[in-house]
Amino acid sequence: MSEAVIHDDHDDHHDHKPTGIGRWLFSTNHKDIGTMYLVFSLIMFFIGGAMAMVIRAELFQPGMQFVDPQFFNSMTTVHALVMIFGAVMPAGVGLANWMIPMMIGAPDMAMPRMNNMSFWILPFAFTLLLSTFFMQGGAPAGGWTMYPPLVLQLGDGFPFLIFAVHFLGISSIMGAINIIATVFNMRAPGMTFMRLPLFVWTWIITAFLLIAAMPVLAGAVTMLLTDRFFGTAFFDAAGGGDPVLFQHVFWFFGHPEVYILVLPSFGIISQIIPTFARKPLFGYASMVYATASIAFLSFFVWAHHMFTVGMPLAGELFFMYATMAIAVPTGVKVFNWTATMWKGSMTFETPMLFAIGVLFMFTLGGFSGLMMGITPVDFQYHDTYFIVAHFHYVLVPGIVFGIISGVYYWMPKWTGYMYDEKLGKLHFWTSAISVNVLFFPMHFIGLAGMPRRIPDYSTQFTDWNMIISIGGFAFGLSQLILVWVVIKCIRGGEKATDEVWEGAHGLEFTLPSPPPFHSFTTPPEVTDATAHS
Repeated sequence: MSEAVIHDDHDDHHDHKPTGIGRWLFSTNHKDIGTMYLVFSLIMFFIGGAMAMVIRAELFQPGMQFVDPQFFNSMTTVHALVMIFGAVMPAGVGLANWMIPMMIGAPDMAMPRMNNMSFWILPFAFTLLLSTFFMQGGAPAGGWTMYPPLVLQLGDGFPFLIFAVHFLGISSIMGAINIIATVFNMRAPGMTFMRLPLFVWTWIITAFLLIAAMPVLAGAVTMLLTDRFFGTAFFDAAGGGDPVLFQHVFWFFGHPEVYILVLPSFGIISQIIPTFARKPLFGYASMVYATASIAFLSFFVWAHHMFTVGMPLAGELFFMYATMAIAVPTGVKVFNWTATMWKGSMTFETPMLFAIGVLFMFTLGGFSGLMMGITPVDFQYHDTYFIVAHFHYVLVPGIVFGIISGVYYWMPKWTGYMYDEKLGKLHFWTSAISVNVLFFPMHFIGLAGMPRRIPDYSTQFTDWNMIISIGGFAFGLSQLILVWVVIKCIRGGEKATDEVWEGAHGLEFTLPSPPPFHSFTTPPEVTDATAHS
């Protein structure tokens, strides 16, 4: 009798969701934690976006209009930190939390309590970072790259910036360890590595990049801390140090970080394009090897951010050729996505529209990146708006669009309801048009010599800056459509089938919509047919 009672209690624990605020505060369920990551990411996206709106309002006309130069520089700095570490990275981790256990046939993540902790570190870290606005000396204003000696002139907020970065790194590393442990140890029987969905592959590789790169950033900012408070001179030329050393250490983290941001987006569109082309992904194995190659090569290109610091010619040539080499596996991926669509029975639902947007506009960003990889011409582009145009093409239509396409693709599976397709398409077209009005003209003013991170500019750039700002406000407003689509979808609508999309493959589409609290209580058997067909 007592055994039966214990067994019943055990079942109750698994089948019934905890309720109230405790469900979220103490959650160890991968779906709840994934949801919290995604909601947090959306909030940070709007906070970072509000800072971008301040920047674009100030730059609408030449002269100083709304804010002083110090605060303007704080906006550019904190906008970048919030968007990279607060919006894009947590969104990727949120999708990984939600989808990876369902895609590999696991009941949950390998380390659920650590999963909870890795999330709750984030709101704490961003509270530290954003509190610097209210301190003596203001918020960080030395660029998100935190170059010395400029960043060392920050006031009381300096140690808060450093500790916030440390906490963000700790959160990322914990999330990465959890993902690796889950995929390596909890795959369903028959789910071999070469049967894993590409989204899972991109996340394994991203997780290893995080574990390799984040401690480097931690080391760099700790050296800044000791330079400021403990009398060291790592980056102080007067004490025998070298500020360029910081750039080397920072970008050794910073370039892998670019791929930490972009690879999950590649994984998402590698799931979406085959579904809506009604064809298997072209060259699955080559996609896996290309992703791994990109990750490996990302550790050999860091100094292409530093061509103007006075590197020896041999160094400039090495980093130029290494940068060209990394374009090869990226080109393989673009070719494979295009080949997947070739002669497919394509339909253009919202996830597919955003995925094609990623493919097209990320490629544009990649081309301008190759231009900057050519050392002699990079002297012209360096620290101008051309650079701003390049990395925003990679980050916004390349990564943010990828995350949004994943949200539209999997949201019916999460909620059990279909989203409003008309609103989704409206969101895509307003975003796609405004994002190009926002970032494309930046190439022109950059080539004409407008420096980045400045609150004022000469009148020759006025017209383009007005157009850019209009594009910026339009893009920001377009994202409110996304919020409305999500809220509307959660509240109900047309019921989603288990398969959700005609032609969708993968274990997540064998589960009901919405999936049960614990995805797979008994692991499914995986064959070639169920893995990716």
